[in-house]
Amino acid sequence: MKKLMVGCLVGLSVGAALAEYPDKAVNVVVPFAAGGPTDKVARDFAESLRKPLGNTVVVENVGGAGGTIATAKVARAAPDGYTLLLHHIGMATSPALYRNLTYKTLEDFEYLGMIVEVPMTLIGKPSLPASNYAELTKWLDANKGKINLANAGLGSASHLCGLLFQSTLKIDMTTVPYKGTGPAMTDLLGGQVDLMCDQTTSTTSQIAGGKIKAFAVTTPQRVATPVLKNLPTLDELGLKGFSVAIWHGVYAPKGTPKPILDKIHNALMVAMKDPELIKRMEDLGAVMVTDTRLNGPAHKKFVEAEINKWGPIIKAAGMYAD
Repeated sequence: MKKLMVGCLVGLSVGAALAEYPDKAVNVVVPFAAGGPTDKVARDFAESLRKPLGNTVVVENVGGAGGTIATAKVARAAPDGYTLLLHHIGMATSPALYRNLTYKTLEDFEYLGMIVEVPMTLIGKPSLPASNYAELTKWLDANKGKINLANAGLGSASHLCGLLFQSTLKIDMTTVPYKGTGPAMTDLLGGQVDLMCDQTTSTTSQIAGGKIKAFAVTTPQRVATPVLKNLPTLDELGLKGFSVAIWHGVYAPKGTPKPILDKIHNALMVAMKDPELIKRMEDLGAVMVTDTRLNGPAHKKFVEAEINKWGPIIKAAGMYAD
């Protein structure tokens, strides 16, 4: 009888906690420094998530090791719904890049859904003597062995896009890694590096201001936003099948109770319909996800497919980090 009473009390306590969730701020961990493209998505998204979730949503930047430090932190966090992860394609590429991951991508998280896909742009320093892609290819051919290609660090979106661009063109470039998109963009603006491939969320304003040269977008379709709508795709320029879009998904620690996951997911669905969020993403050239990947199971299946897609590319390039 005493055991039954204790069990009932525990059940009531857990039930009350679920009913009250969230009764404090929810932390959304971003695996990169403030000011970068993923941070921009996270902060816009957190603002739209606050109202339907019913409490403050705080963005916490935990950079380092290509996003794996933050991802491991969330994997180890209490499964109570108060610590979430917002991560990009790095969720799928880290298993091939890092030999000593302390978490299992497909086993240690609850998948909540994919929220946005961000095209990338091929951009160049302002003094580059090329104004369009045809002129760029001539310049690339004439300067083999002298070209510097910036990226935001090992395994970053810009690194992956640049790697695919080089392998498709069969031109080797000197890769210059930075600790984030911000410093890479600074050196591109200053002419210290020649080219970079990066997300529209961090390049659109620079392109609009005429501060950098833009040559193409990396998705099969053109980007509809006014700033980018006249940029051709690499596919239509002759790099058939070239496609890189940086998706962003939301995750919780494994074992988070289903009623809490349901509350978070329902709030996600409301946030995704926020006209202000939609407008902010459109202005940055990002595309809101509207298909089944909004749901956890389809999101997880997609990530597994991305692991299988990028793994061989990364291994063929001999890219590893301990």
